[in-house]
Amino acid sequence: MVARLLLLRAWPRGPAVGPGPLCRPLSSGSGSREYLQLSIVPTMHFQDSLPRLPIPKLEDTIKRYLRAQKPLLDDGQFRKTEQFCKSFENGIGKELHEQLVAQDKQNKRTSYISGPWFDMYLSARDSIVLNFNPFMAFNPDPKSEYNDQLTRATNMTVSAIRFLKTLRAGLLEPEVFHLNPAKSDTETFKKLIRFVPSFLSWYGAYLVNAYPLDMSQYFRLFNSTRLPRPIRDELVTDEKARHLLVLRKGHFYVFDVLDQDGNIVSASEIQAHLKYILSDDSPAPAFPVAYLTTENRDVWAELRQKLVSGGNEETLRKVDSAVFCLCLDDFPMKDLVHLSHNMLHGDGTNRWFDKSFNLIIAKDGTAAVHFEHAWGDGVAVLRLLNEMFKDSVQAPAVSPQSQPARTDSPAAVQKLNFKLNDALKTGISSAKEKFDAIVKTLTISFIQFRRGGKEFLKKQKLSPDSVAQLAFQMAFLRQYGQTVATYESCSTAAFKHGRTETIRPASVFTKRCSEAFVREPSQHSAGELQQMMAECSKYHGQLTKEAAMGQGFDRHLFALRYLAAAKGIVLPELYLDPAYGQINHNILSTSTLTSPAVNIGGFAPVVPDGFGIAYAVHDNWIGCNVSSYPGRNAQEFLQCVEKALEDIFDAIEGKCLKT
Repeated sequence: MVARLLLLRAWPRGPAVGPGPLCRPLSSGSGSREYLQLSIVPTMHFQDSLPRLPIPKLEDTIKRYLRAQKPLLDDGQFRKTEQFCKSFENGIGKELHEQLVAQDKQNKRTSYISGPWFDMYLSARDSIVLNFNPFMAFNPDPKSEYNDQLTRATNMTVSAIRFLKTLRAGLLEPEVFHLNPAKSDTETFKKLIRFVPSFLSWYGAYLVNAYPLDMSQYFRLFNSTRLPRPIRDELVTDEKARHLLVLRKGHFYVFDVLDQDGNIVSASEIQAHLKYILSDDSPAPAFPVAYLTTENRDVWAELRQKLVSGGNEETLRKVDSAVFCLCLDDFPMKDLVHLSHNMLHGDGTNRWFDKSFNLIIAKDGTAAVHFEHAWGDGVAVLRLLNEMFKDSVQAPAVSPQSQPARTDSPAAVQKLNFKLNDALKTGISSAKEKFDAIVKTLTISFIQFRRGGKEFLKKQKLSPDSVAQLAFQMAFLRQYGQTVATYESCSTAAFKHGRTETIRPASVFTKRCSEAFVREPSQHSAGELQQMMAECSKYHGQLTKEAAMGQGFDRHLFALRYLAAAKGIVLPELYLDPAYGQINHNILSTSTLTSPAVNIGGFAPVVPDGFGIAYAVHDNWIGCNVSSYPGRNAQEFLQCVEKALEDIFDAIEGKCLKT
């Protein structure tokens, strides 16, 4: 498996939408049904003036890299790594850095990491299922009767299309992180900033402590797919297409959700078409084509070519260009673990994993978005989720009492049929076999720690995120007796074409604190433990700020390595150092987000002997969703996390620790 980015930490903390009313009032008239918002500030108003992602100083990158290596290496290993770093910094690394800076100055339209990062994703040959694609599940509609599958599927589809229309009309509120919402998230500010020219607008926002975020990825949300190609895949977007792709029981259906003038088809018609699809009692296909999207990318590229040459080119075009993919599942969710398995991978028959996103609606109305990761990070996806949830809950297009339109659904809905020869049938069977085998090895476990959350921890002047990360370090130390490479993703969307940077939560501070809690609980007073936790919190805050401001070390070292390869330079010794391989073998891969729309999220481990840890620190509780493969035990790890959190809260409250 290859390392990859998962969900994100919205910059620098919390949900990716700024504070504000849950539902924005719309003007009256037909336009209000077409759009989620009618922003007076154009959606992309700040894009041209966004600051460029900085390239850190090489000496700073080396210092940060060594600080991250310190808790992972013994003294002898660390001295060797120091030597590799010194040679790199004074030799080939210096040359590569100068070339990277010069290249960046010549290419001011984008960021230094954008091209290499797209290449990293698109050149990976592993299956995108489990290795790359994550999911985020919605909270249920608070009005229980609206969780009926047909009602919710109709409402969420209409809300998603409203989002599309609002985005493309430039009427979606720009994505802004407000440090002082009382000043910047106001009508007065918006009325003023819209008159500031685009090339200066960011500076106007900055003056009132508001930070516009990069929105360059948003156009890939709709009508987009990842096409398998030999060696390197391709991202394609066809904004002219007006149809929705619906999958049910492995069958493919398409129907228009936008009319010829670009208006949204009436909600009652969409409801009628979905009702018609749900009434189709055709047996599942013997060879579900969707399995092909779970394959190794080179294998899938070859099979796709066979599909095209076998007379399926137009059918594939309809799949690829669809606005998005709606997956209707024929069973309810039993619990959060079942939900996680279903939304992360399902049975392979009822998802088109290459689409920019799949909106999945289960029989009981449980809804989630499963998304392909190459085109972008979680900022755009989380914004879509938040807006869809708010709109579908506050301004639902249909109610449980609504009657579907009397329309000719059999004529409007086209069922897609694939022509399959023996080679393709063999390919599908082989893909199914491999998919079933890997999915069987994945374990997912979930806990809710109810003793406290963000509110309590902030009162103790502790970063809630640092406490969660400390608990993971303590848990792994208790379970396996060591400190290992840990990855936490952080968005750099504050910069033009920023992607993500890595926070490295395993530090000398967390190691010392973890060992005090796990190995020497009786040797430290509650006050001493509190002091160590405060140090962990302070350092974690520093790492988070550095990462959000583009001052981590991971992307810089990655870009220098990419440049060396592109220029045919022999790989520098720093990258051949076992310690470099070890710190990039992320055994603990973690990602967090909190949002009123999101119930739970998840992803698979990024390495076979790792854990995939999706977590959220809510106001009064902490949720953690963990995945593992054989050789690691997610359930036991979560028991250790729970024990760690109990110990942390005991120490905060001045209680004696139990061994």
